[in-house]
Amino acid sequence: MMRFEGTDTFMANSNSFDSQTILAGIRRWVEIETPTEVPDQVNRLVSVVADHYRDLPVTLERVAGVDGCGDHLVVRSTWGQDRPGILVLSHLDTVHPMGFIERLPFKVDGDSAFGPGIYDMKGGAYIAYHAFRELCAKPDRPPLGITHMFTSDEEIGSPTSRALIEAEGRKAKYVLVTEPARDGGKIVTGRKGVGRFKVYIKGVPAHAGSRPEDGRSAVRELANVIQTLEAMNDLKRGVTVNVGVVRGGTRPNVTPEEAYAEVDLRVPSSNDADEFVGKILGLTSKTDGVTVTVTGELNRPPYEKGNAGASLYEHAKALAAELGFELIDTHTGGGSDGNFTAPHTGTLDGLGVDGKGAHTHYEQLYVSSLEPRARLLHRLYQTLR
Repeated sequence: MMRFEGTDTFMANSNSFDSQTILAGIRRWVEIETPTEVPDQVNRLVSVVADHYRDLPVTLERVAGVDGCGDHLVVRSTWGQDRPGILVLSHLDTVHPMGFIERLPFKVDGDSAFGPGIYDMKGGAYIAYHAFRELCAKPDRPPLGITHMFTSDEEIGSPTSRALIEAEGRKAKYVLVTEPARDGGKIVTGRKGVGRFKVYIKGVPAHAGSRPEDGRSAVRELANVIQTLEAMNDLKRGVTVNVGVVRGGTRPNVTPEEAYAEVDLRVPSSNDADEFVGKILGLTSKTDGVTVTVTGELNRPPYEKGNAGASLYEHAKALAAELGFELIDTHTGGGSDGNFTAPHTGTLDGLGVDGKGAHTHYEQLYVSSLEPRARLLHRLYQTLR
C-alpha cells in the first residue's frame, strides 16, 4: 500500500523557485548541444550536471557510454538508500543535429523560451535538479531516498540505458519521469508500447524488357507487404502501424531483386502487443520465388495506468491543487523511459515543463510553467512515503 504524507509541512521559501533563476540554469544546459549521435557533446553536459551536484549530499556514479552513445549519470541522495525510494528519470540527449542552435538559438519571447531540446527535455531535467537542490537547502530530510538518473540515449530508444533503468526501477517505490507535459500541462499516466521492425525481401532479378518472365519482383512483393501492414491499423483500438522507410531495386530496367522497409508499431496494451508483434513477425510472401524476412521486437512495453500509478497521480493532483493549479492526466502514443518502469513500479510521467514543438524548429517551453512544475516535484520529493 502506498502512503503519502499530508500536504501541510515543508512549505518552500517563496523566492527559491524564481522562474528567471531557473530559466538561466536551463539556458546553460540548452546551449550545450547534445545530439544522441555525438557522445562527446552529451558527455560535456553530463560533466556540467555532475558539477551542479558536487556540493550536495549525494553520491555520483558515471556509467561509461557504449555503442556510440554518451555516458549515463546516476545521482543518489546520501539518505534513504537502505529502502525502496524515488527514482527520477531524465535524458540529456536531443534529436536536433549539431549546429541546430544557429537555427533555433536560445531566446525569450513573452512567455516562451526557445532552444533545441528545451522542452524535450532539458527544461524538465533541470527543474527536477532545482527541486532537489531546494530540498537539500533545508535541514529536514524526507524518509525516502532520491535517485536521479540522467541518460544519453532516450531519443533512439534507450538501447544502452534500458537495463540500468529497469534495474533501478525495480528497486524503487516510485518513478517520476521529467518528460514534457502534454496539451497545456497534462501529466502522463499511460503510453503506448513501441515496436520497431525491419522487412527484407528477396526476389529474382531479370532484364525487365527482354526477359520479364524470368524475374520475381521484390518491390512488387513489398507493395503486398505494405498493404498488409497498413490494414493492421485500428484507430478505435489505438493500434497504429506505419511503414516509414522503403527502399528497393537498382535500375528501372532491372526486375528488383531486393527491397526493404522499416516499420513502427504502437499498441496500448500488452495483449495488443502480443497480437500485433506476432502478426508482423509472421508476414509471408504472396509470390512464388520471393522470400520475406522480418526482424524486430517491441522495444518499449506498454505503460498502462495501474493501481500504483493511479494512486501516485491522485497524490500529485492533490499537491498541485495546494500549489494553485489543476493537474489533469492523459494517455499518449509516444514512448518514454517510463514505459520500462510502469509494468512493475508506480510511475508518473510528463512531470517536466509545459510548452510545445518537441523535435521541431520552434521548440519552446512556457516560462510560467517553471515555478509550479518545479514546486510540484519538490513537494513530491517531500511527501512520498
